[in-house]
Amino acid sequence: MKNPILAIMAAVAMSGLVACNDGGGGDAASGNNTPVVPSAFATPSAVCGPGSRPETGMQGRVSTEDHASGKAAEGSTCNTEVVGSYIVPNAIGTVGGFKVQRYVDSAGRECAYYDTTLMFPTNLLDVQAGVNVLDMSDPSEPVLTGRLVTPAMLTPHESVVLSQESGVLAAVTGNLAFYPGLVDVYDLSEDCRNPQLRYTGLLGFLGHESGMAPDGKTFYSASPSTPTLTAVNIEDPLLPLPLWTGSYYSHGLSISEDGNRAYVAEGSGRGLLILDVSEIQARVPDPQVREVASLSWDNMSIPQNAIPFTKNGRPYLLEIDEYSSSSSGGGFALHGPVVGAGRIIDISDETEPFVVSELRLEVHQPENRDEIAGDPGAQTPAQGYGGHYCNLPTRVDPKIVACSMIISGLRVFDISDLRNPREVAYFNAPVYPRLTPVFEASNWAMSSPEFVPERKEIWYSDGYSGFYVIRVTNDVW
Repeated sequence: MKNPILAIMAAVAMSGLVACNDGGGGDAASGNNTPVVPSAFATPSAVCGPGSRPETGMQGRVSTEDHASGKAAEGSTCNTEVVGSYIVPNAIGTVGGFKVQRYVDSAGRECAYYDTTLMFPTNLLDVQAGVNVLDMSDPSEPVLTGRLVTPAMLTPHESVVLSQESGVLAAVTGNLAFYPGLVDVYDLSEDCRNPQLRYTGLLGFLGHESGMAPDGKTFYSASPSTPTLTAVNIEDPLLPLPLWTGSYYSHGLSISEDGNRAYVAEGSGRGLLILDVSEIQARVPDPQVREVASLSWDNMSIPQNAIPFTKNGRPYLLEIDEYSSSSSGGGFALHGPVVGAGRIIDISDETEPFVVSELRLEVHQPENRDEIAGDPGAQTPAQGYGGHYCNLPTRVDPKIVACSMIISGLRVFDISDLRNPREVAYFNAPVYPRLTPVFEASNWAMSSPEFVPERKEIWYSDGYSGFYVIRVTNDVW
């Protein structure tokens, strides 16, 4: 690898991701349940309706030929259209990151928040440091009203998280491996356009990712590279207090609606970990956390996050793996043959979770990996053809899932039939030219998407261009 910056990224990725995923798959003795993957096939491709500009080849692919012909510069759409954007053409570094959040304040003002830090400090090259605050009163014309540049917001990595119930926004300093856990807490409730800093302090131990109880009273700082999962009481955002630190390798984690369960994308090769955190939620002195169950799967790469939801009253998780691996034991490899992508997990018996179905594209299939290996971005560290984040518009009877799948852009799946999901829409942003050769020009869709169901909008950011408001069209949502 000739580019020194890419070499550094590769080294950090290998040390921060491979080292924390060397535990292999599960077995009966350890309590892991490793079911047969329901389907080894890609999810059926979307049928694109009027107004679409569809892909012309393999599902999810943006080929060298697409770049040469100018098709990549136009982008691809299927049952989607751009409503608005906040983009930075001709960027040098990265201008979009890992999280997009939406909040409507007490006066009815609508705002978006997204970080710009795929790889801090490359975003400083475009004067994009921190978390951007957008006034979304007119979604077709997002207006930048501020940037949050306190320590955690400058380099939050994947940790920007928001409570809709309390109007609290928080993050912990992080990078590809981990940073010391400085936690920032902001209040959005009175005027979402002007977040008010309530606290900055060293409470998170080591940071990379995060979670938050839906009531906004407990922030969890997480690191997949170190066993330092930490719960912080932010009920009084002016005076947060540490509650508990446990010996768990945790990538992202989501908390149940009642705050009593943590669904952890476990960082040492175990896949999913379900924790009973009810004593933390109840503020029991010296709280104890109990392990309920764990689950791994045959084609695991690096578990990223798992979100609880219900369908017809039955509980499930939406889980997503990031990147690719060289083997089914998990871990990180440049354009490896094993791509974890996404899956639906049944947790109706939380002690025996099992995989119901998968969300994946043709570019994720082992038989196609050699053919697409030379495409722009396919061999770039922390990029490539893989998954990164999925999200749901609601945790109760969701109809769709939206996933950021890096080079393949934003992908939308219909999960009306959980055992037979199907792709119904996608948006792959136009590839803007780069002013420097530091990063190869291609899509870098990494962020957790956000939704505005009443307008059928999905908000997400692309690391190479910025923030997008996408509307799903042709009645597929």
